[in-house]
Amino acid sequence: GTRIIYDRKFLMECRNSPIAKTPPSDLPDIPGVTSPNVEELKIENNHVQNCDEKVSAGEEEQFDMDI
Repeated sequence: GTRIIYDRKFLMECRNSPIAKTPPSDLPDIPGVTSPNVEELKIENNHVQNCDEKVSAGEEEQFDMDI
């Protein structure tokens, strides 16, 4: 068969296409896989707030560890 080979410049231009930024219309809604899980959103929002608090307090850790 034939192979289609794309160069880097073409792929980088496709990255900014509006079509590349929208999910397919027939994609099923699977929480945690194709759409964010409600619990994951709460954890993510809490994590962002905690990171903002650390930066504002002047204590910035080198690595953020999940325990």
